Amino acid sequence: MRFGRADALLTVITMVWGGTFLVAKLALAHIGPFGFLATRFTIGAVVLAAFTHRRLRGLTKLELQAGIATGLAVFAAYGLQTVGLGYTTSSKSAFLTAMYVPLVPILQLALFGRRPSLAAGIGATVSFVGLGLLSLKPGAGFALGLGEWLTLASAVACAIQILLISKHAEQADPIRLGVVQLAFVAALSLMTMPFVGEVLPSFSPSLIAVSVGMGVLGTAFALAGMNWAQRTVPATRAALLYAMEPIWAGLVGAAVGEELTKSALAGSFLIIAGTVIAEVKLRDLGWLGGLRARVGLGKRGPAHRGRTESLLEDPL
Repeated sequence: MRFGRADALLTVITMVWGGTFLVAKLALAHIGPFGFLATRFTIGAVVLAAFTHRRLRGLTKLELQAGIATGLAVFAAYGLQTVGLGYTTSSKSAFLTAMYVPLVPILQLALFGRRPSLAAGIGATVSFVGLGLLSLKPGAGFALGLGEWLTLASAVACAIQILLISKHAEQADPIRLGVVQLAFVAALSLMTMPFVGEVLPSFSPSLIAVSVGMGVLGTAFALAGMNWAQRTVPATRAALLYAMEPIWAGLVGAAVGEELTKSALAGSFLIIAGTVIAEVKLRDLGWLGGLRARVGLGKRGPAHRGRTESLLEDPL
């Protein structure tokens, strides 16, 4: 399979995302979590709106409502993750956040009664085994600290966000939906600050650089780039590229001295493996796809689908 410009862009985006875990953790030494989110998402919303302002003129009532609903889930996901970063390492945060992928089919079953596919079930099982190994601490057995629990809660919120986006995907413009989401998260973050005792700090050059970088690269650029790249990149290949995000985060963390125990490394590997299994359909895996076709498991659908559709449609 040819590795084209769209694949390269998605790779760059996942590398940027991987680095944002450590950058956010370092920023929290100078600014509160909700002040950081307010700054990041305000910059992201302004930049994205500036480049797509003509498209925003067609904003519909449905897109506004969908943007607010998904924005609540985004706010919960990023809020919990950012607060959790204050109590855990950036690499652990990245691997635990990846749990949102196998959580999607579980929430589908719990909320909508929709049975998950075989691949999703296997992926969820593998990832939860990995979670157990990641939480294994020498001399203390299986234990998750406050930071890990908050990060897992953020993964649940992220999975809910995906379900909400899937619900409105066919009726809402992704760019307009994205701008509403970013603006709503920024507003909620600003409103939350007084309730948790946060005030905006005096912005140093380094904090301004981090905030602009996170807002422009990690938010506006990433959202616009995903929308462009996934028009041509098959969902299976996109899923594999996305699965590299926590690996990049782990490499960045290792470069600055963060360490993972052997059991944590094994657990991290299983979480990523479960993520890939949950997203990649058997028809795309060589002889397994041929076996699936011969025994008549399911239908054959379009090869090019978005990330959300790969999670929610066509069993296996």
